[in-house]
Amino acid sequence: MLTPPPLPDAPDDATAVLADALANLTDAAGRAPRDAVLGVFRRHLARIQHSIQDAFERDHLTGLRAAGALAALVDGLVRMLHGHVVSDTVLGPPNSLTIIATGGYGRGVLAPFSDVDLLFLTPRVADDHTLKVVEYMLYFLWDLGLKVGHATRSVDECLAEAAKDTTVRTSLLDARLLCGDPALFRAFEERFRAACADAGAADYIAAKQAERDTRHRRYGDSPFMVEPNIKEGRGGLRDLQTLYWISRYVFDARSLDDLATIEAPGGTLLTETEAKHARRSWDFLWTVRFHLHYVAGRAEERLTFDMQPVVGARMGYTRHGRQDGVERFMRHYFLTVREVARLTRVLEPELVRAALGAPAIAKQTDQTLLNEGFVLAEGKLLPIGGRDFADQPIQMLRILKVARDRSLELHPLALRSLIRNERRAVMLRGDPAAADLFMDLLCGRAPASGEGGRHDAHKNEPARPDGARWLSILNETGFLGRFLPDWARVVGQMQFDTYHVFTVDEHTIEAVRVLNSLERGDLQEIAPVASGLTGQLQSRRALYLAMLLHDIAKGRGGDHSELGAEIALDLGPILGLSAEETETVSWLVLHHLLMSQTAFKRDIDDPKTILDLAETIQSPERLRLLMVLTVADMRAVSPKVWNGWKATLLRELYHRVAEVLEGGLSTTERDVRVARAKEAAAELLEGWSPEEIEAFTGLGYPGYWLSFDPETHAHHARLVRDAQARGAPLTVDTQPLPARAVTEVTVYAADHAGLFSKIAGALAVAGASIVDARIHTMTNGMALDTFWIQDAAGGVFDQPHRLARLSVLIEQALSGRLRLAAEIRKASKAIIGRRMRAIHVPPRVVIDNRASNNFTVLEVNGRDRPGLLHDVTAAISEQGLQIASAHVTTYGVRAVDVFYVKDIFGLKVENERRLQQLRAALMEALANPEDATGDPVPMPKHRKAAAGG
Repeated sequence: MLTPPPLPDAPDDATAVLADALANLTDAAGRAPRDAVLGVFRRHLARIQHSIQDAFERDHLTGLRAAGALAALVDGLVRMLHGHVVSDTVLGPPNSLTIIATGGYGRGVLAPFSDVDLLFLTPRVADDHTLKVVEYMLYFLWDLGLKVGHATRSVDECLAEAAKDTTVRTSLLDARLLCGDPALFRAFEERFRAACADAGAADYIAAKQAERDTRHRRYGDSPFMVEPNIKEGRGGLRDLQTLYWISRYVFDARSLDDLATIEAPGGTLLTETEAKHARRSWDFLWTVRFHLHYVAGRAEERLTFDMQPVVGARMGYTRHGRQDGVERFMRHYFLTVREVARLTRVLEPELVRAALGAPAIAKQTDQTLLNEGFVLAEGKLLPIGGRDFADQPIQMLRILKVARDRSLELHPLALRSLIRNERRAVMLRGDPAAADLFMDLLCGRAPASGEGGRHDAHKNEPARPDGARWLSILNETGFLGRFLPDWARVVGQMQFDTYHVFTVDEHTIEAVRVLNSLERGDLQEIAPVASGLTGQLQSRRALYLAMLLHDIAKGRGGDHSELGAEIALDLGPILGLSAEETETVSWLVLHHLLMSQTAFKRDIDDPKTILDLAETIQSPERLRLLMVLTVADMRAVSPKVWNGWKATLLRELYHRVAEVLEGGLSTTERDVRVARAKEAAAELLEGWSPEEIEAFTGLGYPGYWLSFDPETHAHHARLVRDAQARGAPLTVDTQPLPARAVTEVTVYAADHAGLFSKIAGALAVAGASIVDARIHTMTNGMALDTFWIQDAAGGVFDQPHRLARLSVLIEQALSGRLRLAAEIRKASKAIIGRRMRAIHVPPRVVIDNRASNNFTVLEVNGRDRPGLLHDVTAAISEQGLQIASAHVTTYGVRAVDVFYVKDIFGLKVENERRLQQLRAALMEALANPEDATGDPVPMPKHRKAAAGG
């Protein structure tokens, strides 16, 4: 075994070393130059900081112990500085000055790059000499490179400021004497505690709760944000500190551990187990924070994507089975912050009750409510004694149903009891009554705008679905993971990508929340088709359970849709669903990605795409269910995922499949549809001669006529006639379409190999993101290519100067005057940051000759970057293939581009040797060796072997 390095110097030993170094500087008169003294202090500070970092990174100190050790060593430095400054050889002693550590530093903990908060306390308003001592010390500390938060106040000023400002009062709660007059410090402490007692706890608790709510709104109300702020986010260090501050204010507790010894009605404020969880959470978060500071080299509190794998690796999280180390680390983090959120629910009601007294039981509690086992306290629901959750676990579900049906809130003490009794939910597995209650909470409806159960005033309003509200409570309290064991496996489960902004459990609850909104009509303008379909559904319960289970098998390896479908078959009967409902749930889970993958990765103008989808779905009811589930799932991923363009594609796909399932116009009647499209376009070309109309309708092949609506065909006709009249070799037309959140770019030019690639490159240089494309070669040898683009934020690319520049760039690219490769690299530098480069996206090429009757379908997966589409389409052209359509989708930093291609003879590519060459060329185009800075993209070692295949 290796001999461990020594622990950091003890504070007294470190101070002695510093004192010896200073003594060696003084001359015969006991004086030393300031610069020389500053140098000694700098070396000392560097030494103690290095010793803490070394011990921490060698795992000899946890984050909390390191924070305590660092604070103690800084204490010694401040005391030595004070002694040096007030010596007769420098400034001499002030009349009376006490230096106090406040804030986090006052608690005796200090992060590597945190502020050192100091209070310079005087018995009365500071005189000039005292202010000179304070100024000297502050400038000296700043010259050392320390960040110092400071205030110079008398005792009276401290009390006056604390009375006005809750933040000041909080910082003084942890005041700790460093050096100076101990008597003055004791006098301050006594007066401050007396002032706090006189002010009472009610206002202070309310202020800290309001402060926390504001902070949560700013940094995320969910503890399960995939790039969390470990200090300010929900469940982070600040939440634990808030509990501590309230405990300190009310009970003068010195730590959360003390609360396990303070008696309250029904036991101590915290159980030993809860106190242990608090200690473990506190230490874990401090350890993460120390790693973050050291990795970033600054006071960084946000666990961004680039930090997560580094911090996880430093903390020893390695790959286990199919789960990466970073995913294991982040799951531990999410379970920890959930524990902090639960601890808040448990402790805060007791603190409030201890400070303000027990809640008043309402005399107006009606007999029906009492018979159900509940009572009103402060207008909120509580279980009554003898029928609480420990005695009757099913009451945990009943209280939520009563709260919903009567439009009541749960009392904080009820939530506390739910958390403390969550293990008893195991006893409800397989209980038909519990299953009925659970499904009612999931699928049921709350009274519309109900007030305290008075429904008469709102009897004409429909009840409002609100299952997500109750799911959220069941999940946060831990009930849901005990009641449904499969759910426990996805709690805190993250996916290391930039597409999903929530963990699996939080995303699922958000999806149910969107489903509730669709049913209420809240999203009528955003998703009109899905909103309208909710009123036509015959299988509501199946839809809601499928929504709950659609990602239940994530993280297990294999296809989560297939595994989830099997879980659904087992859970359906247990939760009281019929065989038919259970089969529907399983089918929906199995196919929950079918419509989105088809809409965004396939050519929905290809008849085979529609027929294949209709054959899988088979029934109009299943189509309606799948459409609603797809919309809710997509909107729940993140607000940025859903946009007008994707809504348009899904809407068109739904209507085309519905047309087939309802026995309308068959998609196989190709010639009839082409003829009707030509007739519809001709009707819009007013003033055109029959010869002009015939000339235009003879230009397009059948695929062209099936790809656009009549208005677009008429627009193309005018564009082509104008280009021919001018003899223009190139025409670029741009049309912003705000309703679809895209801009349509139409390029009419002589067709040649690589045309698509050059246009794609020009669009990349212009800063546009291509979301879809249709490429058509006309019978006159001209290409009529249409691109739908967005800006970097996923909005309409519509600024006039940008559109003008885009047209110029396309012309320059096609004429060879634009150096595409160099310009694309230049554009990349400003777009891709280090945070995004941390997400590894293995390149992948799938070639499918079954998805279309007429084309080979290429699916290309890789890291998104400016110019990716240019590189990939250039590789396709170099293989002698023609692109008929392109479908471009981005999931965070992962690009999934699908191309319908054929060879120069208009046939599919089926020769195996050619397919291998094509795959190799596409893999080479994906494996761009440079990232945005021109450096190799960092790749975790365990990924490198997989990246080549």
